[in-house]
Amino acid sequence: MLKVERVHTLKGTIEVPGDKSISHRGVMFGGISRGKTHIKGFLAGEDCLSTIRCFRGLGVEIRQEGDEVEVIGRGTNGLTEPTDVLNAGNSGTTMRLMSGILAGQSFLSIITGDQSLRSRPMARVADPLRLMGAKIDGRNGGKLAPLVIRGGNLKGMVYQSPVASAQVKSAILLSGLYADGITTVVEKEKTRDHTEKMLRAFGGNVSVSGLQVSVSASKLEGQSIQVPGDISSAAFFMVAAAAMPGAELKIKNVGLNPTRTGIIDVLEAMGATIEIEDRFESGGEPMGTIVIKGGVLHGTEISGEMIPRLVDEIPVIAVAAALAEGKTRITGAEELKFKESNRIDAMVSALGTVGANIKALPDGMEIVGPSKIQGGAIDSLGDHRIAMAMAVCGLFSEQAIEIEDSACIDISFPQFETLLKRICR
Repeated sequence: MLKVERVHTLKGTIEVPGDKSISHRGVMFGGISRGKTHIKGFLAGEDCLSTIRCFRGLGVEIRQEGDEVEVIGRGTNGLTEPTDVLNAGNSGTTMRLMSGILAGQSFLSIITGDQSLRSRPMARVADPLRLMGAKIDGRNGGKLAPLVIRGGNLKGMVYQSPVASAQVKSAILLSGLYADGITTVVEKEKTRDHTEKMLRAFGGNVSVSGLQVSVSASKLEGQSIQVPGDISSAAFFMVAAAAMPGAELKIKNVGLNPTRTGIIDVLEAMGATIEIEDRFESGGEPMGTIVIKGGVLHGTEISGEMIPRLVDEIPVIAVAAALAEGKTRITGAEELKFKESNRIDAMVSALGTVGANIKALPDGMEIVGPSKIQGGAIDSLGDHRIAMAMAVCGLFSEQAIEIEDSACIDISFPQFETLLKRICR
């Protein structure tokens, strides 16, 4: 259990762990490339370690020490049939992206996950992979894990994605590396583009035109990757500092990919003072230092194309909204129902328990602030982002907020509590 109490202010300079999305992809792309891939700044959280374990199960040699990883690639067609079930743990990214790679293999593989992951929808990935020729079965008519995949003999296609999901897009693009012809994904809205950027960096045949991304069979070559700090992790500290008058915080070497910076845009729309310093680029990914000065926030509207750019940050944005003056309305965020928990219901319950004026909408939530946060005991539901969002809320609470099952934070941010204590004054 994590117990968080009210603080006077926040000050300091910190660095957050490496970007989870890029860490996953570095291991995956390195595993199917020729030669060695060196990854610095790797996020050694449970989700990314699940990806390492799965690729070791496919015969890939991987050496990991702290935040440095070396992957000895086996080439596009060098993976070997696993002798056991592959376990993605709690990681939807691992299961969905790996399904795309496994769909290209001629052997049989079975991939499962923990209880939470086994309840999350997999048809959104399995259905298009079946259209390309993969044989995929699973629970509930092939909609839920464990998934049994026998791939090979894939055909390229044009796929109009019905959901704005980078995981769905990435799974199809990865399968396209093994398909005859060109594989194209047409998105409803622009989602994070780490897969496209990294594929190009590894030598993949990738083209992007608006909302359309295409790949064809490619031979990838190992690379050296510097993983930027994860803006989804930085978001918790950004909200805490932005909502606390007098606070001043610097977060160094954070990834600033435009498909991921919705949290900056929303906080600025709420009146936050944010500056970007020391900009640079590594491996096609922009990075920089985020400087936040605290003040009074006000409510805003969040919807449409903004949602894919901050879907993982919505739990902590809900905390910002509870502290802000006026109404915040979040719509178009149905995807929150299919995360590690139903994050709409989870945040409405958690914030309501501690005194916030919040209600669920069919596709989001509405929060009216400022709320007087009273404190209390919160169940994280095993969801790392719910746990960290409510920890931020505790910094503003009259009484302590106690977060049960806080060990789930290690999934993405093992150093969270240590960094939080470092900046509290």
